Order: sequence, then C-alpha cells, then structure tokens
Amino acid sequence: MKQKLLLICALAVSGLAAKAQDSVKVTSDAPLVITGSVDAYYKYDFAGKKISNIQTSFNNEQNSMSIGMFDLGLKKKVGKAAFVGEVSFGPRSDASLPTGSTNNHIQNLYVSYDFSDKFNVTGGYMATFVGYEVISPTGNFNYSTSYLFTNGPFQNAGVKATYTFSDKASLMVGIFNDAWNVYQSVGDVSTFGAQLMLVPVKNWTAYLNFISGYYSGTEFDLTTNYQITNAFKLGLNFATYSQPSLKSSSAYGNGGFTGVALYPQLAVSKAVTLGLRGEYFSAKSGNTAATYSGVVPGESVTALTVTANIKSGPLTFIPEFRFDNGSKNMFSDSNGLATKSATQIGAAAVYAF
Repeated sequence: MKQKLLLICALAVSGLAAKAQDSVKVTSDAPLVITGSVDAYYKYDFAGKKISNIQTSFNNEQNSMSIGMFDLGLKKKVGKAAFVGEVSFGPRSDASLPTGSTNNHIQNLYVSYDFSDKFNVTGGYMATFVGYEVISPTGNFNYSTSYLFTNGPFQNAGVKATYTFSDKASLMVGIFNDAWNVYQSVGDVSTFGAQLMLVPVKNWTAYLNFISGYYSGTEFDLTTNYQITNAFKLGLNFATYSQPSLKSSSAYGNGGFTGVALYPQLAVSKAVTLGLRGEYFSAKSGNTAATYSGVVPGESVTALTVTANIKSGPLTFIPEFRFDNGSKNMFSDSNGLATKSATQIGAAAVYAF
C-alpha cells in the first residue's frame, strides 16, 4: 500500500513540474467564493421521549426549538489550482465530525489541481463520495436523515484522481485513511475508493460507488437521480456494507447492513415541492456485537418520510412527517414500553447563502 501511495505522490509532483510553465499567472483578482447556511428546527416524537426514538443522525431533540448548524465555506481557483475550506458550528456540526468533539469544526479542507481539462487530482479532508444524502441540510430534500446516511461514511481523508471521459462518463479512484470520518488515520492510509459516473440518457445521472479497507469494511453504493419531467424527479440509493475482516471474530461474525431508499419529488409550483422518502434497512444477522441506528442484527426497519420544501428566495421552510416501523420491537411508546413503530413530526427553516 505504501508503494501505491508513493506512486500517486510521484505522479502528482512530476505532473505539477511539467505543467508549471503553462500555469496561468496567479493574480489577486481571482474571486473568493463564499457559501454557507444556517438552520433551526422543531421536532415532536409522539412517544414523548426526551431522547430520540428514531436513532438516525441529527435533529434528535424532543419538543424543543433547536438549532442545527452554522456552515461557512470558502473556495478559490486561480489557473489550474484550487482550494476548498469549510467550517461549521452547532449540534449538527458536532455530531458529524470526528469523535463528535466541540473542538472540531472542519467539514472540508482540500486542494486540487487540473492537469488537463479532463484530469484532476484532489487531496485533503473531503465529504464522502458515497451515498445520496449529505451533512448540510441545504444538500438534502428531507430534513431528517436516512438509516443509510447515518451508517455510511460522512467524510474521507486522502487523495483522489478523476478522469472525465465525456459529459456522460467519468471515473474517480483514490486512496484514503484507514478509518472513516477522521482527520488523521488510525494506523495508515489503506482504504481504496472508486466512483463511476454515468449519464445514460439526458437528465439521468448515476453514480456507482465502492469503498473498501481492512479497518472500516467494504461498502457498495448506487446513487441515482432522474429528472423525468420538469416537475417530477426520482432518486434512488442502494447500499450494502460488510463488516471489516479486522472484526470478523466470534463476537462479530460477518455483519453489516443492506438498504434501499426511494426519493420521488413533485414540484406543484415554483415555490412548493412535495417529496417522499421510502426506505428499507436491514442489519445482517452475522453481527452479534453491533447495532445500526437501533437496528440490531437480524432485524430490519421500514421508514416513510413525507416532506415539503416551501421556498422564498434563499429561505426554505421544511415541514415533515415520519413513520418508522421495525420488524421487531425496536422503539418505545409513551409508557416506555417496547413497540414496533415510532412517529414524529417536525419543521425546519434553512437559509442558504
């Protein structure tokens, strides 16, 4: 693995040297692009629990006006070189960063270089390429998150190279830290990742994702969006994850999960879009030592989330209804007794700039 990393570094250095004479002169006139968001929400679980009955990421407070996060991103490109830096603050930020520490605030920090119009190399700490949903609420239609999102990687630190064959196909390959969601590796840089992007027909984009390492395990992921009409869009996310061989002992077995989520959305006007997320998530029975967002080995959950996006300029109001139903008693009712289902409602306001 060290030889692979040294080879990537050597290629990057030699490429930079070869291209140095052709680089565009750096000037102070290149624009610094500033983006970000602010969000707040209210959520009520009908069981009345003070802790989250539905254990997916973020918006877990009960019967409370709560804050999500303040997110600020900076990016700049001069000639062929670019950088991205993104920091965030708040409970949503804390839950999405390494160890959940309030001292960590970096969501993205990386540099990139275009060796040609088709070939780019990027290195640093980056939002993962795996999955349909993302950390920032501005990148999701639903405000609550899926089981697939919660149990997949959030970020990956490493180096990746992307070659664009055409506007209909590209390939990314990279080598990343052994652990997900960490600023520094636990032991080494030994995770391999790849993404094939395809555009089968106009307005239909598909991403075939793969990430594998001895420490974090292996995940295959399909993410796709099809804008079928001007008003109707259909998204889909399928993923299957296998427990790392490092944990393949009698305590863990061959664990992991498999799930699929469907995202139909209908724009009823320029300002209002209605959407549905239907998800099925199953924990593999071989794992006896881990749970996945409250889903224990051999059990599954079906979740239905109805969401509206109501826009007014940069502000989006998001009312939401969610109903989760487990194959066994994995939730609690208002009396604290085990039950198969949980229901919650919520509303969020997200301002993007």
